[in-house]
Amino acid sequence: MAFKCIIVDDEPPATRILENYIGKVNFLEKEGVFNDSLKALEFLNSKSVDVIFLDIQMPQLTGLQLSKIISKNIKVIFTTAYPDFALEGFELNAVDYLLKPISFERFYQAVSKLNSEPKSETVIAPNSRDFIFIKTDGKNKFQKVFLADILYVESLQNYVCIHTSKQQIITHSSLKNVIESLPSTDFIQIHKSYVVSLQHIESTDNFSVFVNEKELPIGATFKDAFFDKIEENKI
Repeated sequence: MAFKCIIVDDEPPATRILENYIGKVNFLEKEGVFNDSLKALEFLNSKSVDVIFLDIQMPQLTGLQLSKIISKNIKVIFTTAYPDFALEGFELNAVDYLLKPISFERFYQAVSKLNSEPKSETVIAPNSRDFIFIKTDGKNKFQKVFLADILYVESLQNYVCIHTSKQQIITHSSLKNVIESLPSTDFIQIHKSYVVSLQHIESTDNFSVFVNEKELPIGATFKDAFFDKIEENKI
């Protein structure tokens, strides 16, 4: 399957290089090139793409600002001549951060990550909402975990750690996949690296959630939704 992609960069030499590189990769399919973030946003409002090669320093709307507006389903690969933005780029869950001038080897390394994202190893048991099976070490080896026992889930790059009242279980998966296997009525994401059980929250303040005497940070992106959920259950 080819990944549909667009280029958003106001420097013609940079867009020509990216177009050339995309044409050499059989799992990439170019859908458009834009030298203006607002034009790209207008395009994305009516068309769906999988990947955006996004320059950071652009007029009107910067690449960082655009990445916060577009659908979370679109994977972002930042391209820029300024290394100072790398940390913020990765905080936005970018697939990669390419520093200009970009070599084809480095470009291919970045786009190869699109095909290597961990698949879900967490499966909801049929006809049940009170437990899940977690893939552990070994072929076809799963561990049954009751939802009521889960305190919180922590992202560890290509792995996640399920913290329960009895143990910690590490599985090769993404936090996104685990979230999709948990009922939204009982669990909520509070940070790019943490999902917590509402049942096991002991207390909270403006910056942290406390679960089983563990302090977990509240990310700015998730703060409003989290406190909306708290508001629903307050007395």
